[in-house]
Amino acid sequence: MIEVLGVFTTHQIIALGVFIVVMTLIATEKVHRASAALAGAVVLFLTGVLTFDQGMSHIDFNTLGVLIGMMIFVAVAKESGLFECLAYLAAKLSKGNPWRIMVYLSLITAVCSAFLDNVTTVLLIAPMTFTICKVLDENPIPFFMTQILSSNVGGTATLIGDPPNIMIGSAANLSFADFINYDGLICVVILAVFIVMFYFIYGRKMTATEEAMQMAAELDPKSVITNPKLLRRSVIMIGVVVAAFMLHGQLGLVSSEIALAAAAVMLLIGHQDIEHIIGHGVEWTTIGFFAGLFIVVGGMAETGLISMFADWVMGVTGGDPVIMMVVVLWVSAIVSAFLDNIPFTATMIPALLAMEAAGMDVMPLWWALSLGACLGGNGTLIGASCNVVLSGISTRMGYPITFMGFMKVGMPMMLLSTAIAMVYMLVRFVALA
Repeated sequence: MIEVLGVFTTHQIIALGVFIVVMTLIATEKVHRASAALAGAVVLFLTGVLTFDQGMSHIDFNTLGVLIGMMIFVAVAKESGLFECLAYLAAKLSKGNPWRIMVYLSLITAVCSAFLDNVTTVLLIAPMTFTICKVLDENPIPFFMTQILSSNVGGTATLIGDPPNIMIGSAANLSFADFINYDGLICVVILAVFIVMFYFIYGRKMTATEEAMQMAAELDPKSVITNPKLLRRSVIMIGVVVAAFMLHGQLGLVSSEIALAAAAVMLLIGHQDIEHIIGHGVEWTTIGFFAGLFIVVGGMAETGLISMFADWVMGVTGGDPVIMMVVVLWVSAIVSAFLDNIPFTATMIPALLAMEAAGMDVMPLWWALSLGACLGGNGTLIGASCNVVLSGISTRMGYPITFMGFMKVGMPMMLLSTAIAMVYMLVRFVALA
């Protein structure tokens, strides 16, 4: 390994080059995103940038465990007719009005994402949404888009809603109540703004006929229940899983353990064809994409590129706490739109702890990192796990969400929410300090 121009090593150049090529392939959709990510990982192995063990160490198996576990959970619960039943109920309550249904589902998604992980939430909501859209003869993509954006906002509000918050809470010794106090209020404001924006982007364009709306309003939720016993068991298990996710710290369990345990129980009590559930219920291309992406980002981390970037962020602020707060917020948001927010958060945490040890008040920076890293996930299709998962589900249903199509809506919404968060932080930590 040699230095090039006295700045970057060959391994750093290869890691950066692989990352750029993979992101370009994903953005242009020249090849499937899973193929691009896994090919990038292989290049890093073959060029010696990463050893196989190093690559494996950068895969977040906790995230993959949650994905696989909850996909199996939902696949079994779906066999009872539960999600169709809930979808029919939502359609009935909204009297078949597609805009009201979109708002209801967005609010449900945001609230659930605050207390469950985002992936679990969208896995539960997606089947309901697709069923309603079939009845209304509506394109489900606008509904899925609003749910993705709402999920990332809702997940920002609490300690357990998004992985960066869990990491920040642990490092800074922040409680569930602290997150509600500092992140919760502004997330409610952002969600309200998003709902208004959803109307102008999607709501006013909805074309459901009066006949379709009347048909949706007259749906009988009980008519789609195919296995009442499994439905009752699924409802109980959902309650148990929600409670377990909320109390995972006290229980001494990580999210993947809860998700995989829930999947195992559902397979036992569901009496379904296990090979069919695991083979068709799990989005294996999504799992492969995440594994490859973790390794590609791991190449950036292992070669020190992410650390160099974090040091640059700290350097350009000149030590001014207000400028630093704003820079951390915006850099976290923009980087998290293109990189997984977990390694970036993991890189920033030691830097903030070092500043705290030097006597700096870093409390505003913790919240800047939290808001930026979580809200930034709305910027692109690969910005957050739930984006990728829900787009995979949508594609399998015959309605692909493209990278550029997502970015056209997601990036402006992400920039808007980050701007709102910046104003909030300047008022709370500067004007009212």
